[in-house]
Amino acid sequence: MPKSRGRRKATGSKPVRRSPLPPRRSDLLLRDARQLTGLTDPLMAEVWASSWLGQAWVTAELGEREAEHRLCMEVTGRACAKPTPYGLAAIAALARVAPATDVTMLTETIDILAETQPLPPWYTAASAGTAWTPASAWRAVDVWDSEQVLLVDYDGPHPHTLMAQVLKPGGLMIGKIAALEPGAAAQWDQRHESDEVPMPINQAPVAEVLADLADALRTTDITWPRNDDEDFVDNRALAWSRCRDHLPARPERDNLPEAERHRLIQEFATANHLDDEVSRSLAELFLDYGEGYMISGPLAWSPAEVMLLLTDWLPRRAVLDDDQRAALPDVLRRWVAYALGRRGVDARWITPVVDAVDDHLREFQQAFDDDTSWGPARQIAAALADRGIDLTDRQAVDDAIHALNAERLARRLLP
Repeated sequence: MPKSRGRRKATGSKPVRRSPLPPRRSDLLLRDARQLTGLTDPLMAEVWASSWLGQAWVTAELGEREAEHRLCMEVTGRACAKPTPYGLAAIAALARVAPATDVTMLTETIDILAETQPLPPWYTAASAGTAWTPASAWRAVDVWDSEQVLLVDYDGPHPHTLMAQVLKPGGLMIGKIAALEPGAAAQWDQRHESDEVPMPINQAPVAEVLADLADALRTTDITWPRNDDEDFVDNRALAWSRCRDHLPARPERDNLPEAERHRLIQEFATANHLDDEVSRSLAELFLDYGEGYMISGPLAWSPAEVMLLLTDWLPRRAVLDDDQRAALPDVLRRWVAYALGRRGVDARWITPVVDAVDDHLREFQQAFDDDTSWGPARQIAAALADRGIDLTDRQAVDDAIHALNAERLARRLLP
């Protein structure tokens, strides 16, 4: 049989097979949403949606602020393109905990899809239109005021307690969030072991506790690297949905008046018989750290704050001469004991803070001598000190910095 003139000769090559593109997060979410159609508990639906939004948030690149919005947009588009009962269930669950800017879009999508698809069992008129009602709130605070546990009891289809662990050393940060069975506050003392750091619990106004939660969430959200604790990631969006309306204005930190600083240092020096220039200069440094970095106040020392001072702040920021380095351990032990005693902390719980000085002293010495860990301010101060500049003479420091900058600029311009 003659071949067609335009027909190509057969070849032995096979067609190239390309790997399929990995599924998008929105595709995986919709597959997983099948389980929502059998749920009867709206709280479980919220936890499910919060977990998916949390994964979008925690895996976003640095600077990406709309990962959750993008996920809601993609899920909405796919659910509308191919309406299904589980697609509607996914949209309904997201609408309960999504960022405020997406709620209107999701709610309108529910109305559209509900014309042809059945609503899930957990989505009733009451659970869909009524928010959870906060009945009471509690705040547990450790003896150093370095950690808080916030508890809010909720009434509704599934009574529960929202819990958040708030950490203060190094900056306000939420460690964990969980939805617990109701009555967690009443069982607090029984769950707390006698040898643990005391964290007495007290009832507080609901609005205040929710404002504390919102403030801590805001700070945690802008901290890098992001908190990837599973309990936090899974329940972050759920917590935001409960406290977003209580977000307070950003607090302003007040510096200690100069007279108060002088009084504290004089009181410390007199009580400890350390009325010398080296001890006073170290006490000034400890106050500087406390004012700038300790959330609960410049005297609210804890083992974690001692660790951060010795292993991070002092090596990066401070220039110490030989006398100051030699006196540092003893003066710091005495300072934290003085500060906590002044705050009324029991002597039993002052001891662990004093002991933290020795625990981190070796690491401090190694970091302090490692010039790769120095911050810009300390690098400049060290360069000035090497030139014999008196760092207490402001005019001499300003003149030397101008000269140093001019030298660096000249070196860059040289061929």
